[in-house]
Amino acid sequence: MNRIDRAMRELHAIDCEAASHGWLQAIHPLSKVLVTVAYLVVLLSFGKYQLTGVLLMGVYLVVLFLLGNVSVGRMGRRLWVVLLLVCLVGIANPWFDRTPMLTLGSITLTGGVISFLTLMLKGLFAVSAAYLLMVSTTMDDVCHVLRHLHVPSVLVTVLMLVYRYLMVFLKEAGKLSAAYALRAPGEQGLRFSVWGSMIGQLLLRSIDRAEVVYESMQLRGFQGEFKARLEQVAHPIDYAYGIIWIALFLIIRWI
Repeated sequence: MNRIDRAMRELHAIDCEAASHGWLQAIHPLSKVLVTVAYLVVLLSFGKYQLTGVLLMGVYLVVLFLLGNVSVGRMGRRLWVVLLLVCLVGIANPWFDRTPMLTLGSITLTGGVISFLTLMLKGLFAVSAAYLLMVSTTMDDVCHVLRHLHVPSVLVTVLMLVYRYLMVFLKEAGKLSAAYALRAPGEQGLRFSVWGSMIGQLLLRSIDRAEVVYESMQLRGFQGEFKARLEQVAHPIDYAYGIIWIALFLIIRWI
């Protein structure tokens, strides 16, 4: 199985996980989106030396990973490249900022070490919060919530179309990759000399496919905007979920 096939399989698995009937998936999408946005805003508002506050924000992730039965290992396998890049943010800080900030026994932590750990944890926590939203809420529900929050319809429509037809793009890329593998058996990957022609062919195939898809959408009554609808009804537990978490974030930020 090549990388494109694995990517399509993972996208399908995430869609199935988001549409499942777990405890976390049952929470109203509006509550989950608002809580995630509030979490990211509060998390990113911490200063580069406020390591304790950032660590306390990890409580939200621990609770949701446990109660939502979300696998941390699976997240790591899916997002390991992103997580690695996030961990490298601020890696040079310990060399540039050598001011002693904290002493733990015989160990002295400098400002550079603390700022590095803070930036790394903020990145890891932000990616994890976005992942939790992604595996617990379908993209259709997220887009409908954004429209209810009066996000411009153009942005929401573009977001929905990009996500929906990413699979179509990957399938076209998979066909090109398979055709090349049949004509060049034994080669590992694509030769650099054919990258230009392959990208050109993929662009032409994408344009043709986009025209067919758009014509099909027009025949089905598409007029430039998807109608926002949320079939799920909010219950008291959904309101409590949002209020409790947002209040906890604010308490952590200002204690």
